[in-house]
Amino acid sequence: MTAGRRSTADFHTHSDRSDGTYAPANLVRLAHRNGVRTLAISDHDTFGSLAEAREAASRLPGMRIVPAVEIGCDAQGDEEIHVLGLFVDPTYQPLVDELERMRAARIGRAQEIVRRLEALGTAVSWQRVLEYAGGDEGSVGRPHIARALVGTGVVESVQEAFDTLLADGGPAFVEREKIDPALALRLIHNAGGLAVYAHPAGRDPERPVAPEVYTAITDELMAAGLDGIEVYYRAYDRAQVETLRAFAEEGGLLPTGGSDFHGLSRDHETEPGCFHMPPEAVQRALDTAAARGCLVPAATPVAN
Repeated sequence: MTAGRRSTADFHTHSDRSDGTYAPANLVRLAHRNGVRTLAISDHDTFGSLAEAREAASRLPGMRIVPAVEIGCDAQGDEEIHVLGLFVDPTYQPLVDELERMRAARIGRAQEIVRRLEALGTAVSWQRVLEYAGGDEGSVGRPHIARALVGTGVVESVQEAFDTLLADGGPAFVEREKIDPALALRLIHNAGGLAVYAHPAGRDPERPVAPEVYTAITDELMAAGLDGIEVYYRAYDRAQVETLRAFAEEGGLLPTGGSDFHGLSRDHETEPGCFHMPPEAVQRALDTAAARGCLVPAATPVAN
């Protein structure tokens, strides 16, 4: 975490209510220590972190919690992409219902992964995985399974668990439930939020998504009403950021940024706010949300 690689906002993080490891309150406190004052906990398919995050933020001067969610979609046929819903109304029932359906599918996926691991002879059980998810089966994701594999001595690290067993194409990999991006965007918009294409150039700098791929996907999403694109992402170097920033400007898209923090001991992990999103870009995101009629939460008052 070097000087200059900080942002006062982080619009993409995860807690242990989906596939992160930090409790929401601990994640909020970590972000605040890192200088973040506007934080979105964009857990997969759930708003389960929101109440605890808001309570923690109420004790931290200048802190603002943006209601958010991350939704997996299919684009360009079978290309998996993720869309962030920022500044959404977490009580909008059609969105809540769809997220609940996907939550149930996530439980089934996790159970199937554990069954495959058991068939491979690993000493991992569903009960052991639940322990790493705090007993909440609805929050179980591959990171919890990976930690259970480490805890039982099957592998030495979370990274090894993904590399050898859980990653796409691995012997225990199971596809996750995804929805049509047009439906995802419609639900986000009807919930009063902004829809943002997450990590368009990929999450791993060693395996970047080609510009022609994310350009085609963006065109598809823009036809459905896309509002923004994640430009200032944890793993992107200055050249990638500049390419994406120019691409966003050309398409009239809001450039957002996030660390995609999960709290795992994996390659490319970045703590909340420890990436460079310029202050003017942060303010533009807040101003755009307000101009679009989104409910922009007030920050906790700073004592005089």
